[in-house]
Amino acid sequence: MKKISIITISFFISIFFLFSSCNKFSKKMDPNRPLGAEEKRKKNIAEGRGASIGGLLGRAGNTTYDFSTSNPMWRASLETLDFLPLTTVDYSGGVIITDWYSENQKQESIKLTIRFLSNEIRSDSLKIIVHKKVCKTTNNCVTNISNSALIKNELRSTILRKATLLAKTDKKKK
Repeated sequence: MKKISIITISFFISIFFLFSSCNKFSKKMDPNRPLGAEEKRKKNIAEGRGASIGGLLGRAGNTTYDFSTSNPMWRASLETLDFLPLTTVDYSGGVIITDWYSENQKQESIKLTIRFLSNEIRSDSLKIIVHKKVCKTTNNCVTNISNSALIKNELRSTILRKATLLAKTDKKKK
């Protein structure tokens, strides 16, 4: 009889601690929280939540939600680089990275990284990095950041021209 009561008391004490400890970690649910995805999205937009390049640069407020198909800079960049193999295309991160590309010379190849600093069609909205790889033999390659202003400036001007044309055609459609 004594064993049963000790086991029973131990059991109830264990259950008590189990349930009382779970209560400390549970969050209190807001009864006014939106339940559906559409309602949550509307609430987040109304409150200005979400990540944007402007918010990361300290220009918070008046958040705009653009999509890649509505951004002329993004579309112009993809159209300009359509002949290159792409390794990373991240609209939310604002980065396009190409794979190594070589035309006729097997010893030299380039890799482009384009970072979008703004959605505005301006020359300072893009940061272009050109990596150059020179291989003397198959296993002997040297990779450096190229200081070739010609490639960067030509690429930037091509993207800006295309983006301007795309923006004009988008305005005409509206």
